[in-house]
Amino acid sequence: MAKVGIFCGTAGGTSMKVAKALVKEFDIDEDDVINMEEDFDDIEQFEDFDILFIGSSTWGQGDVHFSWVDVLLELEDEKPDFSGKTVAFFGAGDSVKHGEHFCSALGKLCDTFSDLGANVVGFVDKEGYSYEHSLAEKDGKLCGLAIDEHNEKGKTKERINNWIESLKGQIPA
Repeated sequence: MAKVGIFCGTAGGTSMKVAKALVKEFDIDEDDVINMEEDFDDIEQFEDFDILFIGSSTWGQGDVHFSWVDVLLELEDEKPDFSGKTVAFFGAGDSVKHGEHFCSALGKLCDTFSDLGANVVGFVDKEGYSYEHSLAEKDGKLCGLAIDEHNEKGKTKERINNWIESLKGQIPA
């Protein structure tokens, strides 16, 4: 069976809410949930897993959570080979206050991991979302699960459940 790890940078807890749902649905060991701020040591931790669930809230001008900044720089510098790894992205943003950068952190993460050879899964139809622009939008879809607890809290549970169901058909056993 493939080994699954969750790496999550969160501030308000929304991204961790998604991580907890993934733990439950994919029977992931709690030790394999890495809070980027508290538990992350170095990029070699990614090597332990075949499947990576990568989460981050979006900050400022579409930036990743601060706990991801140095990690992304190190990944781009070291260029580890992620071919053979399957990766799905999730995160939080605010489509009203920051509609011009809604969940753009997902797009930045996606670009980095796909450039390293990872197989990206978990794309989400952008229908039902309202935002001006997002780096997470790739070929007309969002490159992962985008959650807006500020303005669309009523859609969160359904979005998480639908995304997880779609992942079940895309994640290798």
